[in-house]
Amino acid sequence: MKKLLSILNIEFLIRNDALKNWRMILFLSFLALIMIASGHSADHKIFKIAALNTEIKALKSDFIEAKKQLLVLKKETNITRLLAEKGVGPAKTPPIKIILIDE
Repeated sequence: MKKLLSILNIEFLIRNDALKNWRMILFLSFLALIMIASGHSADHKIFKIAALNTEIKALKSDFIEAKKQLLVLKKETNITRLLAEKGVGPAKTPPIKIILIDE
């Protein structure tokens, strides 16, 4: 009972040999601050990773959409239609193959 009362009255911090107790309390407080800072840093990194993952998904979606549009624009019928609007049409005569003979 006497020991419990001395702890409740915080006598262990005001006695003559209290310096070692104060050093231990300060050390434990310092460790607690380091643990709290580490936890906040880990949370911050987790939120940043989640944000980057959503950004990656959005960029992949944009890439797929652009690739789809490119495939549509590369089709021969689409190119023929666009060139016909500018007055360019397919050739009426087939191309001629030129063969060079080395002498």
